[in-house]
Amino acid sequence: MGFVTAADGAQIYYKDWGEGRPVVLSHGWPLNADSWEAQMLFLASHGYRVVAHDRRGHGRSTQTWHGNEMDTYADDLATLIETLDLREATLIGFSTGGGEVARYIGRHGTARIAQIVLVSAVPPFMLQTDDNPGGVPIEVFDAIRAGSLADRSQLYRDLADGPFFGGNRPGADPSQGMRDAFWLQGLQAGHRNAYECIAAFSATDFRTDLDAFDVPTLVIHGDDDQVVPFEVGGKASAARIKNATLKVYPGAPHGITDTHKEQLGADLLEFLNS
Repeated sequence: MGFVTAADGAQIYYKDWGEGRPVVLSHGWPLNADSWEAQMLFLASHGYRVVAHDRRGHGRSTQTWHGNEMDTYADDLATLIETLDLREATLIGFSTGGGEVARYIGRHGTARIAQIVLVSAVPPFMLQTDDNPGGVPIEVFDAIRAGSLADRSQLYRDLADGPFFGGNRPGADPSQGMRDAFWLQGLQAGHRNAYECIAAFSATDFRTDLDAFDVPTLVIHGDDDQVVPFEVGGKASAARIKNATLKVYPGAPHGITDTHKEQLGADLLEFLNS
């Protein structure tokens, strides 16, 4: 564990577990690297060096006033990869982290990257616009912003108890511990950082970034994702990325890193070993 220093002096915290070919994990909003702990332990136990960082403003990284947008997130990721001199790496992005990975490829290319995985990820473009009519209406994201300003702690409770882990679906029963971990990690993020990140994950257009993908890519998405709908996220990304492989988890919610961690670990390991 340690820190790397971003271009503006921000300290980016990271975990570095295991030995072998590197796997780099980018987390979702409003979480931090701890949200990857099941995948980190599993992959590091199977012969990989697994690195996961806290996005600026989240977890243990510096809560900067500026830079809470995808270009800076991607450049921070590049700083991490270059400082640790990671090569032939597999980049794995969950939710907002999938956008960070996509923008990294768009800005920095694949010279150090061997594979990419997008998990419940926000690309290609979440927001409904004239040229993206199937996207999510801006009113949805405005409501998240309003909830963040009114009572951020309760917003995270409501997300964890409801759509994130699918707890609002009949028969679903995500554990109290799982939901508490989401809430705790959310509150470790800076208020401004988490607030501005809503625009970063919802209103950033990653379509041209996906066009730059030129390494084997696996897209994994639940078809009952209520946060990043399957049609908007995984299905659209897999259709746009050249030669991408799509794996659909039937009935799965957004937070499959927890709810489907055994299945996800097996699928990631199979892809890494391919």
